[in-house]
Amino acid sequence: MPCCDCSSEEAPANDPHWRRALWIALAVNAAMFAGEIVVGLVSGSQALRADALDFLGDSANYAISLGVAGSALAWRARAAVAKGATLALLGMSVLVSTAIAAWHGSVPHADMMGVVGIIALVANGGVAVMLFRYRDGDANRRSVWICSRNDAIGNIAVVAAAAGVFGTGTAWPDLIVAAIMAALGISGGWQILRHAMRDLSEARSARESVSI
Repeated sequence: MPCCDCSSEEAPANDPHWRRALWIALAVNAAMFAGEIVVGLVSGSQALRADALDFLGDSANYAISLGVAGSALAWRARAAVAKGATLALLGMSVLVSTAIAAWHGSVPHADMMGVVGIIALVANGGVAVMLFRYRDGDANRRSVWICSRNDAIGNIAVVAAAAGVFGTGTAWPDLIVAAIMAALGISGGWQILRHAMRDLSEARSARESVSI
């Protein structure tokens, strides 16, 4: 999904409000991963499994962000590189699992998909609103916002997929949404990597100017 370039103005890296928001987001995402992966496996929904993997990736995202908060720009950019690469890899793994599921052709349980999708939407919507004020700044903060935004969009798609499965009696709405979520993950990972490389270049230039 396309996004605007981030502002170059940087907020305080170790802001206690930012850290508190990250801890809340980490707790919400870890809990949602544990619940959604179980329901995804039981219901046979690829979209729920994709969303659960996204929750897992975001939990790691928030944990890394907490670890580098207050560090130099170069270290925060390196952390963003790791997160961007991980997000892209998760997206590719979802594409592979979705292709395998399409080959087998099993139909997921629409009712379970819908209930869990709505719960996940409420959880991710709350996190996205909480983190909206931190969407600008360095690549590390930007990566957190991108993940939260993509999650909320993905949850809306999961609910739509549940309605589609219920209405058509086929697995195709679930598979299509899983593929879209995978594409969002790959796109978001690329956006994070691009911004992180720009921050690394900025940090390198700053070091060179100081050495001169």
